Amino acid sequence: MSIDVYRPTHMVEAVYDLKANDLIRHGITAVLVDLDNTLIAWNNPDGTPELRAWLDEMTIADISVVVVSNNNHKRVERAVSKFGVDFISRAMKPFSRGINMAIERYGFNRDEVIMVGDQLMTDIRASHRSGIKSVLVKPLVNSDAWNTKINRYIERLVFAKLEKEYGKLSYKKGI
Repeated sequence: MSIDVYRPTHMVEAVYDLKANDLIRHGITAVLVDLDNTLIAWNNPDGTPELRAWLDEMTIADISVVVVSNNNHKRVERAVSKFGVDFISRAMKPFSRGINMAIERYGFNRDEVIMVGDQLMTDIRASHRSGIKSVLVKPLVNSDAWNTKINRYIERLVFAKLEKEYGKLSYKKGI
């Protein structure tokens, strides 16, 4: 298997650095976004005012936002209900199931969809399997749930291989 399957299309500091004008300029009309450590800190399910402002910016620009999370329905629903964001739970990333469900449910065009997440091993891999563009963001907090710690270790090795193949990879303030 080629290391390319873990290479993100873009790398930005945080989901909030994705600006509506830049997304539109790149032909993006729908953002699929991971929940934990991407949209909200995994250990703070209530979100932030910054999240509300970002979601408002997407709504005003008519850009759809759908959370695609491996978490269970109850956990995702609790986290996003106050923000009025649709979601797919039990997405089974790194497989394409959740992304494909979102694309089919909402009738998105794959060329106009981007997946945003904080993990190469799940979010970026799933986007490749689904044939859509991806954005890797830095995790919102440095601590992880126990199951993510294993992925982070493997991810560091994969990231090093990506840099060996493509040169220094760096996070930017937008796409």
